[in-house]
Amino acid sequence: MLTFQNLSYSYRSGYPVLKNVNAAVSPGICLLLGENGAGKTTLLGLSSGLLRTASGFVEFDGEYPGDRLPSTMSDIFYLSDSWQSPFKDIYTTARFHGAFYPNLDLDMLASNLEAFGLTGREKLKSLSLGMRRKTYIAYALALKPRLLSLDEPANGLDIDSKKELRRMVSRCIGDDQTVIISTHTVADLEVLYDTIMLLHKGELLLSVSTALVSEKLGFVTSSMPIQEALYMETEGASFNAIVRAESPYGSAIDFELLYSAIVSGKAPEIIEILKEDGKQ
Repeated sequence: MLTFQNLSYSYRSGYPVLKNVNAAVSPGICLLLGENGAGKTTLLGLSSGLLRTASGFVEFDGEYPGDRLPSTMSDIFYLSDSWQSPFKDIYTTARFHGAFYPNLDLDMLASNLEAFGLTGREKLKSLSLGMRRKTYIAYALALKPRLLSLDEPANGLDIDSKKELRRMVSRCIGDDQTVIISTHTVADLEVLYDTIMLLHKGELLLSVSTALVSEKLGFVTSSMPIQEALYMETEGASFNAIVRAESPYGSAIDFELLYSAIVSGKAPEIIEILKEDGKQ
């Protein structure tokens, strides 16, 4: 369990990046949404022990990542959008960097690399952005940390590679792992999310399971306005709406529409609906 309690954070400028964040994230795959500057990277940095809390705390399975204890850090890995290996190739990376991760599965690494059309002996510096990103994703998943954070994992990947990424994440993640995926392109992995956290201007507006969202809300696209809509947007000649689940309408969760509804402040009823059973 990853827990945030009364977590606030400011950089030296004094500008508050996170404001009193409270949430508990269970094992599974969590989608972290928020605009640029919402505090996503800071939250992941605090979760991964790269930043130390100043107010409130982050706890992972009874330990504080900010203490950077070897026993804790060997179970945590954060693949940021800018993460780079200092070694010549990914197998050399696994030999030295991977030595700190007791769950590293070299067979999984080889399988992941092969799925992306890689051998693992390619010189990292000579690879394109997309190929290097594939290599790092294959490695991050093979480390098998209990807490894995991925920042824009599909960045630089082509269509076929994004499909393979979905299969790979589904195949590699164990039941005891907590994975946080921060992305602006939610469609790439949308079928895999178990929970969603939504940050806006440093505040956590929503932390809820996708099962609860599906239970409480429906998402519909229509050529006509939806009278029962809790929130609605127009796109060309179509109307995209969020309705109560008991409505005759409904479809898979539209994460982008849900995000727009929450941050707009025009649909407070949606948050109240998701709070009704106290699970938010």
